Amino acid sequence: MFETIYTSAITAGQFFTMAAAALVSGLIYSWLMSFRIRSTKRFFLVTTLLPLVVAAVISFVSGSIGAGVAIGGAFGLIRFRSAPGSADEIAAVLIAMGSGIAFGMGYVAYGVIILLGLAALYFVIAALPIFEHRGLSAEKLLKVTIPESLEYNGAFDEIFDRYLRSVESVGVKTTGMGSMFRLSYRITMKNPGDEKALIDALRTKNGNLEISILPYALEVGQL
Repeated sequence: MFETIYTSAITAGQFFTMAAAALVSGLIYSWLMSFRIRSTKRFFLVTTLLPLVVAAVISFVSGSIGAGVAIGGAFGLIRFRSAPGSADEIAAVLIAMGSGIAFGMGYVAYGVIILLGLAALYFVIAALPIFEHRGLSAEKLLKVTIPESLEYNGAFDEIFDRYLRSVESVGVKTTGMGSMFRLSYRITMKNPGDEKALIDALRTKNGNLEISILPYALEVGQL
C-alpha cells in the first residue's frame, strides 16, 4: 500500500491511477480548507489542481537533471510574477506542492496522507487556544497623513498621552508627490472604545487629512 506504484518505466495505467488519486484528494483538500481560509474560488481551483500538476512534472522529469533544473526555473518565474498571498494561502499551496511530489514519485498513499492529514492537522491546530497573545491583538497600526508644512515631531504628544497606553513610531514616508507625509505608529489604546475620539482629535491637527487605525499584525508589512 505504501510502496511506489511506478516500475522502472511508467505505464499509462500507473500514471492515470496516480492522477486520479491526486485530483480527488486535491478536490477534498481544497473543499476542507475553504472552511478555514478566506479566499476566492479561483484560489481553491488552483489548490485542487496543484497536486496533480506537480505530480505530473515530477513523473516526467524523473531521472533527468537538466529537465528538473528547467522546471524548477519555470516554477520560480511563476512565483516571482505572482502577488504575495496571506500566510494561510501560502501554507495551503506548500501543502499541495508537498503532496504533489509524493504523488509524482508514485507514493499515492503518502500523497493522500500528506494532503488530507495536514488539512486535518491544520484544523486541529487552528482550533487550539495557542499562539493567541492578547497583548499583541490589542496593538494597532495608526497611520496619519499630514501636510509637509507640519513639524510632526511632538505634534501629537498631547493627544497620544490622553488616549494611548503606548505608542511607538514605526515609519515615515512621503505621499501625494511629496506634498504630504504619512506617519505610522504602533499603538495600544487605553480604552478601545475611544478610537473615534482619537481620530477626531488627530483631525484637528492634520488638517482633516486621511487617518486609519488597522490591526498591527496584519498591516505591519504595508507601511
